[in-house]
Amino acid sequence: MESRTSTSSGTQAAIPVTVIPGDGVGPEIVRSAMRIIDAAGVKIAWEEAEAGAEVFRRGDSSGVPQATRDSIERTRVVLKGPLETPVGFGEKSANVTLRKLFETYANVRPARELPGVPTRYSGEGLDMIIVRENIEDLYAGIEHMQTPDVGQGLKVITRKGSEKIIRYAFELARREGRSKVTCATKANIMKLTEGLFKRVFEEMAPEYPEITAEHLIIDNVAHQLAKNPAQFDIIVTTNLNGDIISDLASGLVGGLGFASSGNYGDDIAIFEAVHGSAPKYAGKDVINPTALILSSVMMLRYLGQDEAAASVEDAVLYTLEEGRAVTQDLARQTGGDVEHATSTTGFTDQVIANLGRHPSSVPVRARTVDRGLAPRPGWSYAPERYAAMKRELVGVDVMIETDLPVEQLGDDLAGLAGEKLELSMVESRGTKVYPSIGLATDHVRWYRGRFVARAGAVVTEDDLVALLGRIAARHRWTEFVRLQSFDGELAFTKAQGE
Repeated sequence: MESRTSTSSGTQAAIPVTVIPGDGVGPEIVRSAMRIIDAAGVKIAWEEAEAGAEVFRRGDSSGVPQATRDSIERTRVVLKGPLETPVGFGEKSANVTLRKLFETYANVRPARELPGVPTRYSGEGLDMIIVRENIEDLYAGIEHMQTPDVGQGLKVITRKGSEKIIRYAFELARREGRSKVTCATKANIMKLTEGLFKRVFEEMAPEYPEITAEHLIIDNVAHQLAKNPAQFDIIVTTNLNGDIISDLASGLVGGLGFASSGNYGDDIAIFEAVHGSAPKYAGKDVINPTALILSSVMMLRYLGQDEAAASVEDAVLYTLEEGRAVTQDLARQTGGDVEHATSTTGFTDQVIANLGRHPSSVPVRARTVDRGLAPRPGWSYAPERYAAMKRELVGVDVMIETDLPVEQLGDDLAGLAGEKLELSMVESRGTKVYPSIGLATDHVRWYRGRFVARAGAVVTEDDLVALLGRIAARHRWTEFVRLQSFDGELAFTKAQGE
């Protein structure tokens, strides 16, 4: 999307924005951000909407009522407080639902050294951005109980989703003049899911020759974040990895009270603090509103209100640097007087009083220029590429629930394989147990039997259906997955010894 207005409010019409106060401390920090935006002279037409705990309690299992969805469709921009999913109410998190409903696929979480906020890394110039894929991975929320005591979650990584977020990360680096993008995956273990993300990164990196592209295993990234975090510039990663390391990164620069974020789609953006609803502090006027104020700065830049964004950000940084208004979380970190710490309202008042002032010790980069803009080139796997791809059905994995001894199960399945298929192996939780390779593993009444095509045989869908029928007559099967090859490359992982 292009800038919605000029960079100063002037005589422009008010900009429509959906505001969701949220749960717990949400209304307090949202009110703080709204007051500051108003004081900065930006004309916003706020459309208040609801989501979260009370919506769940009224019986809406999504946590996001239709009226709220309609408002977001109109405004295309959201400033949101933290939302709660109460125990015993609702289904998925309302936060996740909002991201999925509006395909805000890029979760952008800056983490940089702040003046007046002492940390173990003060003076090292930390200034990184975690760019997290926001829609798929394990957060797709596709889970099944395979048996009464075996749960399974599907890890969904797509080429299209990977291309979108990786291009977003490179384009963000280019817009901000950053020099390096680090791709963080667990591709050494999850070779077909995290491995796909890594392969897409390596395919796209040459399009950005001026940017250093590196890949690191995610556990090494966590290690390096603790050891030498200033080495990172932009980290792009999958959903679960990004959720974890972005919280880690916020801890390096002062904690969740300073952790801002934006969720960007092609033409909708949602801005929120990273922290939760903190219900024990609700209504006490003690929470640190910095995270949401800085999120609102990201929103102002997205709206093209660059001068106001710079003014608000400078006022926050000046307030932190000055140290006169210290909320309780920062007072604990600095050894100050927690009992007489500045209230949420008091901190907000001080930021407003400091509008127009500039910090003197802001490290590295004073501000970002991200407006969530990214080009939208065609998806690399267009229909014609699919049509030209050679596919071959080479077997099937069948998940089976049973109390039979594994040797008896294996022998029985081998006898059921038929003329075109043969039993390759039986696994228990990823460990081959038949034919035995001398390993001992706890069995959990859930096995995976792998059937592959016999030499020279052409396997059809009818052959798979017939096999399932023979198995069902003797065993309880819970799931089956086709084994395929694409353009001659096997599209499944192998077991030990295969």
